[in-house]
Amino acid sequence: MKKNICGIQQVGIGLKNAKEAWRWYRRAFGMDIGVFEDTATARLMHHYTNGQDCERYAALAMNMEGGGGFEVWQHTQMAPSAPHFDVRLGDTGIFIVKMKCRDLTTAFERHKSMGINLLSDPIQNPAGQWHYYLADPYHNIFEVIEHDNYFMAQQSVTGGVTGVVIGVSDVDRAREVYADILQYDEVKFDETGTFDDFQSLPGGGEKFRRVLLGHSQPRMGPFSKLLGPSTIELVQPLDRAPRKIFENRIWGELGFIHICFDITGMEALQKECESKGFSFTVNSANSFDMGNAAGHFSYISDPDGTPIEFVETHKLPIIEKLGWYINLKKRDPNKSLPDWMVKTLRFSRVKD
Repeated sequence: MKKNICGIQQVGIGLKNAKEAWRWYRRAFGMDIGVFEDTATARLMHHYTNGQDCERYAALAMNMEGGGGFEVWQHTQMAPSAPHFDVRLGDTGIFIVKMKCRDLTTAFERHKSMGINLLSDPIQNPAGQWHYYLADPYHNIFEVIEHDNYFMAQQSVTGGVTGVVIGVSDVDRAREVYADILQYDEVKFDETGTFDDFQSLPGGGEKFRRVLLGHSQPRMGPFSKLLGPSTIELVQPLDRAPRKIFENRIWGELGFIHICFDITGMEALQKECESKGFSFTVNSANSFDMGNAAGHFSYISDPDGTPIEFVETHKLPIIEKLGWYINLKKRDPNKSLPDWMVKTLRFSRVKD
């Protein structure tokens, strides 16, 4: 089976109280579809946890507007630490998560009325897209960006994840992973200087090389319509050496802990990553269980050590009480599931 990158499945968010944070994300971003919820031991993540097994709670939340989800993640046997320094734009790791939005003005006014910490007014990026930045109560930064792609209209003012901003030490080296392996092969802009729309961010007044990557071909795969198109924005500081956001901390502590891609063809992907010098750092080998979801997961690190997860889903619960699951191993890996089938995920909505 050939490698196929189907889309951003989720971004992991390390939190002190994941259930409390999930309530906030439901209210602010409509992330109210509970795909799985699980308490267990993370035994395979030693590459990122200094060799430790970690007890954890995790839940995957989605939005039926479309886009990737959030994996809200919490250490349960240790107090997770925040960064030990003032993180600035361009420090290496995931700095911002992009949330899609069909009506930016409505979203901005709704978030303003909710008392959310808005970091900027709506402004255009170098590609001419309107966007604004906000911070959650846990000091994570999100970018709400106008986007006309959606899967299923909802009452929420945003959809799900449509990309990330990643700090890198060398854009060209990072593109070996993001443009090549992950197939973000379309350069939407590649500019150097200072940027008006960065001014409201920590360290945003500095000089950067800033590259926005998209994919020239539509993503294919079982959940590709739901996950939708996405972008990766690479930001390299030019006047200083960046620091690692997770410096002296382990995976799962506070902040954006990984970006995860839904894929098919894990064996082909492994061979490609190895041939290009980015061998798997984690490999579940056969199958994993996350509550009632099952599949095969692996990780690589980008050149600066940022964790990138791949998940090949084998089984997904639709209505657990009825024992109704989607078995993806019996389906064409490059074909989208029927819309009606994906829409049954709405039966897993979590209501407050």
